[in-house]
Amino acid sequence: MAKSLQLNFYTAAGKQTSLTVDEPRANLTPSEVEAAMQEIIDSQVFEVDGSFLASVKGARIIDRTVEELVIA
Repeated sequence: MAKSLQLNFYTAAGKQTSLTVDEPRANLTPSEVEAAMQEIIDSQVFEVDGSFLASVKGARIIDRTVEELVIA
C-alpha cells in the first residue's frame, strides 16, 4: 500500500498546480497541512510558468494498493 499527500494550489496567474509528498505522517491534521501549505506559499520557492504559488486550493491523502504480477 502506498500513500501520498497531494497539496493543491493556485498560482498568482490563477492556474492550478500540485505538489506530492510520499508517505506522509499518519496522524496529520487539516490545520497542520494548511499551515504547511501557507508556509510554502509565503516562502515563494516554487514558481510555475513565471508565477508563484498564491493560495491554497485543497489537499488530499491518496491511498493506493499495488499488486505485482509474477510473469514467468
